[in-house]
Amino acid sequence: MSTPRTVIVTGSAGLIGSETVRRFAGEGARVIGIDNDMRAEFFGAEASTKKTRDDLIANVSGYEHHDLDIRDTAAVTELFKRHRSSIAAIVHTASQPSHDWAARDPQTDFTVNANGTLNLLEAARQFSPEAPFIFTSTNKVYGDTPNRLPLRELNKRWEIEPGHEYEPGIAETMSIDYTKHSLFGASKVAGDILVQEYGRYFGMPTVSFRGGCLTGPAHAGTELHGFLSYLMICAVSGRPYRVFGYKGKQVRDNIHSFDLVEAFAEFIRAPRAGEVYNIGGSRHSNCSMLEAIEMCEEISGKKLNWTYEDSHRIGDHIWWISDVRKFQSHYPNWKFHYGMREILEEIYHSVAGCATS
Repeated sequence: MSTPRTVIVTGSAGLIGSETVRRFAGEGARVIGIDNDMRAEFFGAEASTKKTRDDLIANVSGYEHHDLDIRDTAAVTELFKRHRSSIAAIVHTASQPSHDWAARDPQTDFTVNANGTLNLLEAARQFSPEAPFIFTSTNKVYGDTPNRLPLRELNKRWEIEPGHEYEPGIAETMSIDYTKHSLFGASKVAGDILVQEYGRYFGMPTVSFRGGCLTGPAHAGTELHGFLSYLMICAVSGRPYRVFGYKGKQVRDNIHSFDLVEAFAEFIRAPRAGEVYNIGGSRHSNCSMLEAIEMCEEISGKKLNWTYEDSHRIGDHIWWISDVRKFQSHYPNWKFHYGMREILEEIYHSVAGCATS
């Protein structure tokens, strides 16, 4: 009997990591998960991924958990060395994900997002250079350049001028230079460029997926990260919610974790070297903050207790919609399964279930 292929997933107890674990374990892969619950350190006990980790260990056949830190070069190297002959893919979702938090502790932010990524790339180059390497990057690599786009103020949202080249969404052609990134954006740029360079310089099958808002019912949302999840938590629980700047009309596209992981699977089936894709809900699934509040109230049947603060967050986008056409042209079998309404309804049922359990 042959040894099952091995998929290494970092951040395996997080939103995207846990979806990835279940997706590939369901195909019969042995999944090696790396997660040390730094999310609890970043955002407090409420954001801990321990419950998800315990569920994966108990209920996912073929899952093997490792409570190690991706900044630990020796531990990462040893893990890859041990599984070298069977590694079929690496999906790197572990990160410090908040630009607000990064400013509080830039060194931790950078070492997690940049040095941790370098450790994984170098281990992959040594022991599994043929295995596709997927990096969950971010639209924050573009800094605040999107805020220089010509925008119109509508009743409930900002919207780009009709006929602009980015009207279908922002493409990978946007420059990442001459812009304020936030320190989080800078550390993710470093990881993003490293992933591209290992593809282009060493010929490895690597990809940076520059995500918009990644979401789903498994998200442990907090005020600093995971806005749809946290918005619904506040709606259901009566907790106060703060809207920061731009009249609450700032626009985000939102992609369900299922749809994102299906994009990962498509890339693994037919990998390319040093590739970059903007990935998000695109024109298919997006909303403004005001529109999201309306939907949360409608779905939950409760009024959200929210206040408005005129100052916006540093590095925050006024309008972000991803142009996913490049990825769709390379992988035409990939389709969206979830829109905004379906995403929020799933999040509501997850949040309401937790509130009553």
